[in-house]
Amino acid sequence: MGELEDSVMTRVWKWNRPVTVREVLEDLQEERSIAYTTVMTVLDNLHQKGWVRREAEGRAYRYEAVSTRAAYAAALMNEAWSQSDNPAAALVAFFGMMSAEQREALSDAMRIVQGPEVVQRPEVAQRSEVAQRPEVVSPPENPASVERGAER
Repeated sequence: MGELEDSVMTRVWKWNRPVTVREVLEDLQEERSIAYTTVMTVLDNLHQKGWVRREAEGRAYRYEAVSTRAAYAAALMNEAWSQSDNPAAALVAFFGMMSAEQREALSDAMRIVQGPEVVQRPEVAQRSEVAQRPEVVSPPENPASVERGAER
């Protein structure tokens, strides 16, 4: 995603409901000068890429995210990692860049993925009592599949 696409998607993810071009435009205009047609084009591009689905409402559309911001971040990390000629070294370098808090979050995530049978440190058990296995939905690679899925 480009910078403007990311700004638009941030709002769609934040509101977590179908939104209109006008709503996104008004929110973006608090930060920058931008035209209605620009926002409309960005949302159409995101629809073509499979990041949002849309439903007609009168002469306009309402747009809704196909996946979560977490799934988008995961897809970016996976894409970058898969392009490495030495994936293990890339992971070591990535982990080396992480803060202590990020490493702790990674450790907690591994426990969630591995399931409850893994023995946890007492302080992690308290934090993860409310944690559940997150649903990760990757965006479709073929935007046409979004439309077919929306018709069902």
